Amino acid sequence: MTLFKSKTYTAIITRLADNLSEEAFKAVPLLNLPNSLTLLRIFIVPLLVVVLLTPLSENWFGMPRHLFGVAIFLGAALTDYLDGKIARRRHQVTRLGQLLDPIADKLLISAALISLVENQLAPAWAVVIIIGREFAVTGLRSIAAADGVIISASKMGKFKMLTQVITVALLIGSSVEEKPPVTNFGRPFPAIQFWTVPELRAGWHHLFGAGPLTASDVEVLLYTAGRAMLWLVVISSCWSMYSYFRSFYRSVLAMNAERHKGAASKVAPAHE
Repeated sequence: MTLFKSKTYTAIITRLADNLSEEAFKAVPLLNLPNSLTLLRIFIVPLLVVVLLTPLSENWFGMPRHLFGVAIFLGAALTDYLDGKIARRRHQVTRLGQLLDPIADKLLISAALISLVENQLAPAWAVVIIIGREFAVTGLRSIAAADGVIISASKMGKFKMLTQVITVALLIGSSVEEKPPVTNFGRPFPAIQFWTVPELRAGWHHLFGAGPLTASDVEVLLYTAGRAMLWLVVISSCWSMYSYFRSFYRSVLAMNAERHKGAASKVAPAHE
């Protein structure tokens, strides 16, 4: 009898907590400041693509497109940090914000990376892996949510987002006329033996006092750092995807075990 009462009280408390959370979501207005920042990040995506792939910045503002593109991209990335922080501080977390925030992040990063491929600043294979990971994790979360399982963002996922922002900013800012600052005699930038690039060797020597450090040297060094960071992004993307799939697998196993346990308790004979 005591066990029955405890289960009843637990069910009542859980139901009340669900009702309170639903009322809390309803009480928060949808068009608050955090959601407005998220929507702003979505609307910035087309502007970023236009700036990176057309001479709009030079013709209208007289500003190099790679500098204007870096400013727009970092400004959009800043809204990603601000909307979550403001929502938690002001208790303005809404279901709309929870839905739009990851979509806005993926749109921003995907658009920037595809623009980098178009400008020959990033290899297509790396971008395919990164964007493919985003689609896979989004689908996984949707499946989990349909079964009532919430998979929160992991630390590796947050680290991956930070490295993506830094990498994209470095690659955009290091471009010369929207092209890589290295020629490498017409060959692609080597992924491993990057020290074989003549411009990089010259910039490295100038950095350590073997000559004056020029603006071209800085662009080459930034581009090299961005390409090195791109490897880190690919590795962290694959690792975080593995973490999400492992969490999903464990959650599904635990949920199925609870269901089997509940079904077994229903069919078990009652004992006096």
